[in-house]
Amino acid sequence: MSSFEPVNRPSLSPGECPCLILNADYQPLSYFPLSLWSWQDAVKAVFLDRVNIVGNYERTVRSTSFEMPIPSVVALKDYVNQDRSPAFTRFNLFLRDGFECVYCGSPDELTFDHVIPRRMGGRTSWTNIAAACSDCNLRKGGRLPKNMGMVPRVKPYRPTMRQLQAQGRKFPPNYLHESWLDYLYWDVELEA
Repeated sequence: MSSFEPVNRPSLSPGECPCLILNADYQPLSYFPLSLWSWQDAVKAVFLDRVNIVGNYERTVRSTSFEMPIPSVVALKDYVNQDRSPAFTRFNLFLRDGFECVYCGSPDELTFDHVIPRRMGGRTSWTNIAAACSDCNLRKGGRLPKNMGMVPRVKPYRPTMRQLQAQGRKFPPNYLHESWLDYLYWDVELEA
């Protein structure tokens, strides 16, 4: 149980009032999934002096001796390097391929496919694995795509973190607080 309680409401669940986390350069740590903390984690980071508050909700939390607005956007004080290699995970693979089958473009029943089958020496790596719907994966089976008349729309590649971030911008979350918008879409061209 938190020592802070929301003002004007008996309780506030961890899922309410999420806080957008920005790097020290005021860019989100991640676009997809969006870098968010619970309001409790954001308040804790403020007290530990790890973040600067950039925006607040209209809601307030208080303890017996302290009251503060709930942070809606915070920026880390220490920069987190984003140039590291991304982890080779199913999620990152699907994100790289836009959550679509590289053969037919379907977003349904995604799995992954060894473009060069393992039985032919194909490795499980960024450069040989692609997102594929279950129908295309079953159709291709353990054969080469060209032998089945299938051509990947994108050749598998090892993405950078920046490429995954750019891809993630194409998938906005269902919930966007108004205080987040300037930081999520700051690099979008403005309308005339």
